Amino acid sequence: MSDSAPTFETSWDPLAPQAVAELLEAAPVRWWLSGGVALDRWLGAPIRPRPNTDVSVVLADLPQLVASIPEGYDAWAVRGEDELVPFAEVDPGDEVQPVLIRDLATGSWVLRVNVEDGAPRAWVYKRDPRLQLPWERAVLDIDGIPTGAPEVQLVWKALRPRPEDDVDKDAVLPHLSEEAIAWYERCILSIHPHSSWSIHVRSPFAPAKASWNRTQRR
Repeated sequence: MSDSAPTFETSWDPLAPQAVAELLEAAPVRWWLSGGVALDRWLGAPIRPRPNTDVSVVLADLPQLVASIPEGYDAWAVRGEDELVPFAEVDPGDEVQPVLIRDLATGSWVLRVNVEDGAPRAWVYKRDPRLQLPWERAVLDIDGIPTGAPEVQLVWKALRPRPEDDVDKDAVLPHLSEEAIAWYERCILSIHPHSSWSIHVRSPFAPAKASWNRTQRR
């Protein structure tokens, strides 16, 4: 069992979705798989190797989620950009992002908990509260495991997509419903118009410019 404090360089041994569900089965609050693992689960096959496993929860529910985690694990909060502190030392009301869960038996990180926004009836995009989606559309039940809708995960990735995010998008988009594609495209154009992904969804009457993605000089 590991008694030493972890660091950002601590190795990862990410939990599979079913193991996540078992770890969080006592949680009395809404949580859901997010990020690339959510895309893989929705698609029914891994798109690419994932270095970690993510779940999301709204800020108000974070303390209850962490408190539900069984013995044998501990939680550490990322405060600021470079401070890692025990979650138990976080002051009530502090917003920390993300929270990392460690398996004490192996000393490895196994789960990352991201903080998102939401209202009683709708998921709210943390970067821009104008973007909302009813919970039943934002979080899907896939074989008993709550999973973030793929179009929502792509919007998160659209701000500054990396080459690996392009791989995720290209794997998922062909399988989205027309409704999901339409929602995703509206979001890209209205919320992230400067994303490199917007170039492929702009109207021919208002084409996107590659220069939008260049660093602006001041």
